[in-house]
Amino acid sequence: MDFNELIEKIRMIPYGRNSNHFDFSLILTENKGTCSSKHAYLKDFANKNNIKNVKLIIGIYKMNERNTAIGKLLSDNNLDYIPEAHCYLKIDSIPIDVTSRKSFYHSIKDAILEEIEIMPIQVADFKVEYHQNYLKNWIEATNQTKTFEEIWAIREQCIAFLSLDNSFETKI
Repeated sequence: MDFNELIEKIRMIPYGRNSNHFDFSLILTENKGTCSSKHAYLKDFANKNNIKNVKLIIGIYKMNERNTAIGKLLSDNNLDYIPEAHCYLKIDSIPIDVTSRKSFYHSIKDAILEEIEIMPIQVADFKVEYHQNYLKNWIEATNQTKTFEEIWAIREQCIAFLSLDNSFETKI
């Protein structure tokens, strides 16, 4: 299987959190994966097969009810958006997003606040720490009335909503 075929295979795997977020190869055995595990798997494959110009990216974007299928969770909590971390690849500087069958990147590209390149191993602890630090700074800079813990809990509700019945697949 060549890299382009693998990209298409991973794109067809349903969205969902794996049982161990440190082992992104579980996307194949559990037949599900998140933006982190799917793209880390592909970047790792590219590294092992000497495929050049493939970068693994964390993009922080303004997650809202228009660009992400999260129902009314934000408006019900008086929030316009929450900065959310999303992983994708850039191959020859072109964004490639296999989180779902349709590219989610196109829904969020105009809402991206910041991008950094990471290595596959960083999709677990580093991504969470990076995202949480970004949120804490955002809460302070924008004078949010909710605490970090409250914002993170709302964010977790949003992610759970996306995972329900493959909502990510059908509602983006």
